[in-house]
Order: sequence, then C-alpha cells, then structure tokens
Amino acid sequence: MKKFFQRALPVFFFVVLCSFTMHKFYVGIYQIHYVANKKEVQVTARIFIDDLEKALEAKHKKKIYLSTPKEIAETNGFIKSYLSEKMQIKVNSSVKDLKFLGKETEDNVLICYLTTPVPEKIKSIEIVNSVLTEIFSEQQNIVHININGNKKSLLLTDSEPEGYLQF
Repeated sequence: MKKFFQRALPVFFFVVLCSFTMHKFYVGIYQIHYVANKKEVQVTARIFIDDLEKALEAKHKKKIYLSTPKEIAETNGFIKSYLSEKMQIKVNSSVKDLKFLGKETEDNVLICYLTTPVPEKIKSIEIVNSVLTEIFSEQQNIVHININGNKKSLLLTDSEPEGYLQF
C-alpha cells in the first residue's frame, strides 16, 4: 500500500497542477475625450500587440511583425483600415470619420491615436467597438468617455458591441 501512495501521489499532484493553466486576458482600453477649444474628439486606443497582430495577419494573410524592426511598410494602413472597420463613433446621431494619427508602443501594448472634428455641442454619443472580437470571443473593450468633464464608461463585448450615452 505504501508503494502505491509513493507512485500515485506524485501522479495525482502532477495532474492537478497541470489542470491549472494560465487564461489569457483579452481586453482593450479606449479613451474618448472631447477637446472643446479644438472642437474635436480625440481617441486613444490601447490594444495588446500580439492580439492585434493576430487579427491583422488573419485578415491580410501575411506576417506583420507589429512593433518590431521587421514591421512591414503597410502596417499603419492595415491598422487604420482595421480600426475604421471595427470602431465607429456617432455624435448626435451623425457618424464621424476617425482619422488615424499614428501609433506608439508601450511594453506589450500598442497605443493608437485617432481624432475627428466635432463642431457642434455633444448631446449624445454612440460607440460601436468590435475590435478583436472576431478573433477572441472573450474580448472586452472598455471605453472611457470624457465630454466636458462628464466622465462615463462602457464595457463593449462580442455580444454587446454598441453603447449609447447622453450628455
């Protein structure tokens, strides 16, 4: 019986320990800020590099090498196209075109900057954000909105990619 426990116990612990695997965290953080003196909405998107790279490579069927020295020349165009396809902002029921300004890397996160002019007073804002949900059904896109000091947040997912706020 003692030999049984000497052999079975390590196997038992091995199986138990192997059953606990790391679960990847799928989240993007988006900040939408109205700058009154410029009459524009500024958007900052924080997306994990490996996740965005996977989505872009699946869409374009080529290696992107995002945020590496081997990054391909078309990358900014791919990101701009992808974000405009997956993200939409309506102000006062009017669709706004987001202009991609550029990107930078911070650790393993890609930070993208976008902007759109908004000459009128913001009464409502509708956001559609399905970034990465076609690749990761667990993806959560957290959107923080600041309109004239009025701060609100939305949690957008694959099953609920749209949010609407009134000010």
